[in-house]
Amino acid sequence: MVPLLSRSIHRFGALLITISAITPAASIFIMGQDVVHHAGTGALWCFLAAGALAVTTAYVYAELSSAFPLTGGEYSMIGATMGPSWGFMALGLNIVGGGLGQAVTALGLADYLNVALPGAPAIPVALAATAIVTALSVLHVRVNAWITGVFLLVEMATVVLFAAAGAAHPHRGLGAALLHPQMLDSGGALAPTPLAAIGLATAGAIYAFNGYGAPCYFGEEIHHSRQRMAWLVFWSLAVAAVAELTPVGAFVTGAGDLKAVLGADSPFSAYLLANGGPWLDKAISLGVALAIINAMIAIALINARQLYASARDGVWPRAWNRALGAVHPRLGSPWISALVMGAITAACCFLNLDLLVMLTANGLVLTYAGVAVAVMVGRRNGSTGAAVYRMGPYPWAPLASLVALAAVAAADLADAQTGRPSLLSNLAVMALFAAYHAFYLRRRGGWTLRGAEGEALGPKGLL
Repeated sequence: MVPLLSRSIHRFGALLITISAITPAASIFIMGQDVVHHAGTGALWCFLAAGALAVTTAYVYAELSSAFPLTGGEYSMIGATMGPSWGFMALGLNIVGGGLGQAVTALGLADYLNVALPGAPAIPVALAATAIVTALSVLHVRVNAWITGVFLLVEMATVVLFAAAGAAHPHRGLGAALLHPQMLDSGGALAPTPLAAIGLATAGAIYAFNGYGAPCYFGEEIHHSRQRMAWLVFWSLAVAAVAELTPVGAFVTGAGDLKAVLGADSPFSAYLLANGGPWLDKAISLGVALAIINAMIAIALINARQLYASARDGVWPRAWNRALGAVHPRLGSPWISALVMGAITAACCFLNLDLLVMLTANGLVLTYAGVAVAVMVGRRNGSTGAAVYRMGPYPWAPLASLVALAAVAAADLADAQTGRPSLLSNLAVMALFAAYHAFYLRRRGGWTLRGAEGEALGPKGLL
């Protein structure tokens, strides 16, 4: 029997970790700047669209996670409703995307540490941060809840300062910014942002909101988790929406010389220098650096639990399952899985940053589509019957998510340079893990999805 996790955190601690996983400040400064590069001031539309999608998808996560409050997250929920093959494809997206996404965050850290450590090299900084974060992720989850909570206070102060810099120096109204979004054309001149550019850049904004579904990864460690999942999902999304939309709105209204700001390598830094001076830019950069580390801690906790859950379910060769399913006797953490995911992240840090962003951007699109289908299948076959929370806007919420995700996927397919390779790469990961399931796991005797007490789960619930 694989050792089980223990229930040791309450609702507030889980909320702190979840918001830290969303990491509003780091999301804005890493993914948000990428969205601005692709869509200019149309970034606000990207974040509004991503926020609307997040609301409909939050309904899906709330219902599924209250039915399956399991540390396996999406792969457990999809596997329990749609069957092992589909769940295993979700597992592939999460494990591959977990290491890649963590590396993207780590490599972005050096840019914001430069104010304290000028010329800090990106890869050594990323590796050092990965080592520190991996060591912290081995600690008890209660300790990590307190650590992320302290870091989160600094992060929220950073968001407030960034937004205040724009509110104190408005250059255009919010309505004008929304009605007339602008970006730089190929010649470096200001031009209206095309709808296709907004659609393509929305994938990055979706990634910036990601994390409100994270409570399900701690479902086996939260007291009364089945009753609290929906509350955690909706409250974490509400905090993230305010903390991300407010600074983006402040940027599009408060940026003075749009041509100079949008043409800068770091548009947000150019905005801060113009509106608050170098000291504000340095203070916020340090705040973002702490937010990045905070995000890495939360994501490391999630990645470790995902890998642990797969080992508990017997996904890998038996020797691997015994090691990856180990729980530290004193700290209560899946410590070997945490170390392995840290090593995978460190290896990914040597990949090109643009390649990493390309590979991670659309994994969420496919994952969100998977859970939207899963909640509808679960309603039909009765596998989500144990859910404490059942969404009111059914089936409209999952259907709206699927329509929005299809639009983003269409924009990606139309973009031969970044969007299409990203989407196809993630589909290739799904195909690879589906083949592993079909040609190895099934021949070995299959895959047993297990619950919090080690009980077997099937497509109709408990076996």
